[in-house]
Amino acid sequence: MEDDLRNLITVLNLDPVEADHASLENILTCSQWKLRSKTSVEAAIALLQESRVPVLFCETDQRLGHWQKTLDQVMSLPDPPYLIVTSRLADDRLWAEALNLGAYDVLAKPFDRTEVTRIVGSACARWDHRQPIAAKSRSCAA
Repeated sequence: MEDDLRNLITVLNLDPVEADHASLENILTCSQWKLRSKTSVEAAIALLQESRVPVLFCETDQRLGHWQKTLDQVMSLPDPPYLIVTSRLADDRLWAEALNLGAYDVLAKPFDRTEVTRIVGSACARWDHRQPIAAKSRSCAA
């Protein structure tokens, strides 16, 4: 069991809403991904500076600040995760803006299990391919 936990890939959720964290946790529980959650941009950036994390969910909620600023901060990291914008108000405008600014994708809330696993799986596969083989400490493909 302990070996299984070490082989899980961390996915980070930046969201102040506990119900959304619980929903993602439920979706990702039976997979190769382990969900960590932070409620502040500072805490999320600190975790990203110390750990390799391939995927970051970022809520558009204004209590966190603007997701665009978070994207800018994440992109300045040496090994940035793919940022997936999450919102209850996800629409074509948000999707176009997010992709144009460099986000990986947009997910509508409430979360759909099929969409979450498809997008996280796709981001992890892309993450694996962008990393030099010698630099891979853990592969997303478990």
